[in-house]
Parts: sequence; structure tokens; C-alpha cells
Amino acid sequence: MRRTIGGRPYDFARQIAVMAIVNRTPDSFHDRGATFALDRAISAARSAAEDGADWIDVGGVPFAPGPEVTVREELDRVLPVVEAARDMAVVSVDTYRPEVAEAAIAAGAGVINDTSGLRDSAMADVVAGTGAALVITHSLAPPRTHHPRPQYRDVTAEVAGFLRDRATLALARGLRPEQIIIDPGHDLHKNTMHTLELTRRLSEIATLGYPMLAAVSNKDFIGETLDLPQHERLAGTLAAVVFCVMRGARIVRVHDVRAAVDAVRMTEAMLGWRTPATARHNMD
Repeated sequence: MRRTIGGRPYDFARQIAVMAIVNRTPDSFHDRGATFALDRAISAARSAAEDGADWIDVGGVPFAPGPEVTVREELDRVLPVVEAARDMAVVSVDTYRPEVAEAAIAAGAGVINDTSGLRDSAMADVVAGTGAALVITHSLAPPRTHHPRPQYRDVTAEVAGFLRDRATLALARGLRPEQIIIDPGHDLHKNTMHTLELTRRLSEIATLGYPMLAAVSNKDFIGETLDLPQHERLAGTLAAVVFCVMRGARIVRVHDVRAAVDAVRMTEAMLGWRTPATARHNMD
């Protein structure tokens, strides 16, 4: 589980990476365009790094259906942030387009976060032979696609099978095993009961042997479980983050960076993976 990602070493046997979310979109599901302007996006990236984020995930196109965003528009949205943030933290780019991934890696991105789950196998060709990592995410349909009333016989087994098959495809297209990260896709074409069951059984996904990313921040499975609107889900998000870590997640994707970093570092310490920053209590 040792990796070098974005030029930085990670030991995912005893270390969690906190991934901050910076969306250059006017219609993202949580921030609704708060960081759409370039100066605000760069400021958000800087603040995330100062708050302890290990990775910064830059997105130019939401997963949910919405207005068309051309490749040129997506490049114009994400590349300036990659270039500005690449010395602050590991930069990830949330894209399903191989041409955007190729340009992002050239600009300094260390991770490509493919929410399509390699539906375009050219994505693997772009990442293979580079130093970048590739996140392979489960969903039932491509990004920007409405998929009402999703059905599963066994959601966890089906997600695991999908990720196993896509990782095999990535390897066949030239990726090295240490480049692969998997994401079970919380809430992506899943209802709340699906996502809760998947989360309970997340250790079954972890047995695939690749570092696992959990993108749970402020999602609807939290809101529906607690009957809370979008911006009142922090406590539920932190509970989900810690639970996912205990079930094998090694990267967590979050909006509220400082709170998540504290929760994750405390979890690492309780697991015996991290020493306290100070140790004075009852030491005299």
C-alpha cells in the first residue's frame, strides 16, 4: 500500500489522505458556484492546503445532469487551478474526458478522478506510462446521465465486481497496479438504502487490494438519514468519514477540510498510526 502520488509518499496501510473539493462549476450540488470564479477557486485551494488537505480535487463538470460543458470550457476551468495549486498539495482533476486528463497531467495533476469508471478506455491509455494515479469510480451510467430508481440484487457485490473488472481493464491497457485507486461511488446511481448498505460492507470493497476513496461529504444519504438540508450535514459527514476509514477507506473527499482533517488525524492516532502533536497531560 505504499505509493508515490504527485511526488509525495503515502503509506496507505497506516495513513489517510484528505482530499479537498474545489469546483469550478456554477451548478455543483453543494457549493452552487461559490468557487466558480478563478480567483475564488485558487483562494479555496490555498485555504484547503492551509487547513491540512493532502489532495485538492478540481472539477469543471458536475456529475449530475445539466447544461453542456465543452471540452474547451472544461480545460479553461480546470487548468489554471491545477497550475496554481500544484505546489500547494497533490492536485486531482475530476474528469471523465481523456483529453482533459492528458492536459491536466501535463499541467501538474498527480491524480485523475474518473467518475465514469473507465467507460472510455482511452482514459487508461492517457494515464498509463505517466506518474499519475487513476481513480476508478462505480456508477450505473455515465456522468451527466439521469438514472432514476436504480436496482441492485446485491449492491456491494455488484459494485465490487464492477471495480474489479475495470481495474483489470486498466491493467490490460498498461496501468501499473500502484496507479489504481477505487471509489465505490456513494450515492452515484444509488438510493439511500443502497449507499448505507454499501458503507456497512465497505471492507468487502477494500479486499480488492487497491487504495479506496470514499466521497461521502454532505451527500443525500446523510441528509435523508438525518432529515437535514445540505448545509447542516457536517456532523453526519464526519461520522461517515470515520466509519469509512474504519472499513478500509484511505482517501476521503470532503468540503469542510479543517473539521475532516481533525477527525481523520484523531482516528489515525486512536488506531496507533500517528503520535500526538504534543504529550503533556499527566506527564509531570
